[in-house]
Amino acid sequence: MNTPRDVVEPSDEGMDRIRMATATPTVKIGSGLPLRKWLYSWLLDPTITGNFQKGFDRWIGILIVVNLFVMLFEHVAAVYEPNKHWFHWFDVFSVVVFTFEYGLRFYLAPEDHEFQGRKSPRFGYIKSPFAIIDFLAVAPFYLQSLVPVDLRVLRALRLLRILKLFRVLIPAIKDFVLANAGRSFRQKMHALVFPSSRGGALHDFFDLFIAFWVVISVIAVVLESVQSISYILHLEFIILDMVAVMIFTLEYCMRIYCCVEEPGFQRALSGRLKQAKTFSSVIDLLAIAPFFLEALLHHLLDLRFLRVFRLLRLLKLTRYTNATQTLTKVIVREWPVMGASAFVMLLLVVLTASLGYLFEHDAQPEKFENIPQSIYWAVITLASVGYGDISPVTPAGRIMTILLALMGIGIFALPAALLGSAFTDQLQKEREALRGELYEMLEDGVISEEEAAIIAVKAKRLHLDEDEVEVLIEQARLAREVRNDLSKLSVQKISQTPEHAIEHYRSLISEIRQLAILTDREQFESVAKRLDRLTQSELALWRQIHGAEAA
Repeated sequence: MNTPRDVVEPSDEGMDRIRMATATPTVKIGSGLPLRKWLYSWLLDPTITGNFQKGFDRWIGILIVVNLFVMLFEHVAAVYEPNKHWFHWFDVFSVVVFTFEYGLRFYLAPEDHEFQGRKSPRFGYIKSPFAIIDFLAVAPFYLQSLVPVDLRVLRALRLLRILKLFRVLIPAIKDFVLANAGRSFRQKMHALVFPSSRGGALHDFFDLFIAFWVVISVIAVVLESVQSISYILHLEFIILDMVAVMIFTLEYCMRIYCCVEEPGFQRALSGRLKQAKTFSSVIDLLAIAPFFLEALLHHLLDLRFLRVFRLLRLLKLTRYTNATQTLTKVIVREWPVMGASAFVMLLLVVLTASLGYLFEHDAQPEKFENIPQSIYWAVITLASVGYGDISPVTPAGRIMTILLALMGIGIFALPAALLGSAFTDQLQKEREALRGELYEMLEDGVISEEEAAIIAVKAKRLHLDEDEVEVLIEQARLAREVRNDLSKLSVQKISQTPEHAIEHYRSLISEIRQLAILTDREQFESVAKRLDRLTQSELALWRQIHGAEAA
């Protein structure tokens, strides 16, 4: 089918924006460059997309953070004394890496955009704040080999290594300030805490900082349960938990304070109460509540059991992934089927537990003492776990156990199969919705930067690579092309050509399917019946298409 003249195809610039937003960056560095220029382009140039600059800074940052924790453990004699040599060699390794970084930046200073215009680029680098910080990060190690230095002073000087993190923080702060110029303090805090177009890299660092403390605090809670470790690091665990609670409390207050900048939460009081009732805010509150309850009520009640609830902090990480959101939608949508499956399992468990009690009570009164105790045996058998602590000895009980185990393979696997199928179906629906949005975006044939950014975010959430996004774009483009081509013809004209009729029929079915995905079925049918706008055959066809999409 020929494309009519008035059909607008997406521009090359718009397609390039989408490819840049969704594709893995390609590096364009000439192989014939001088060695110094070539090294700078690969390792340190922040303007070249896809080189090793971000990875280089990331690994240096990780090493800095690890150094901080190592220095903290050096103050624990029970940990430091037996492993003194390992601490020494790690310090040597860190100094070698930091010295190499300093020397590399010194050598490549003439290629740096900040120093290349100066009379002496390397001398300009030495005087720069970042270079001074890099020098102070390694100077204490070399200082102790030349001048007798007290070990405690040396450890204090090594804390200066943490300042190296400002190399990535300062540019992010500058971009954040520029993007939020002229905005109020609350709006700036909103851009920092909540995802938005104004947050930039500083928002990503904020999320990374919170996630880092979530992982550290959870690991501390787990290790605290080991008595030998808790005995040695008891004070350190208390301090770490206090710091974590301070950080999480500050984050919680920041979110409640600036949530009124979010759509749907604009009202000063009701908006904040609505935010406080959201799942993520409840998790944030539960992450800090045990600490304050134990501190305030310890003289009235023994609340040490609340410490285990600190593990709920791990749920804070669900804010940074979309998989849990998709799973929640699946569970809500499939809850009637899941509930029916759970009801069948409950009936089967109670029935088999009752029969197990009937057959085995006389033979094993201590194990099948009552029906509630038999329920434990029924669940373990149905789940095909079979711990062996409770097992039947009578012929009737063993026969029932065999049947129960065989039934359990299918009954207990049913919810998992339902969830897996529904999860895949939900992703497919969201991809169809994305294709519908692409269809609308291509109306003017231009993919703007804002639209490309939206496509990139949704493609990442739906785990779509560049090729899959291009397939969806091509499908949307062809659908719009067919619609624009056939929309000029009457139905009578279209029906005269079977090829045109087929394409027109596919286009209409595609639109109905998109409508079925995006429309609430119960509300649609309720309004249709109330207004009496659809015949029974039309309503039956709608149900059939909607049911096919749901299946």
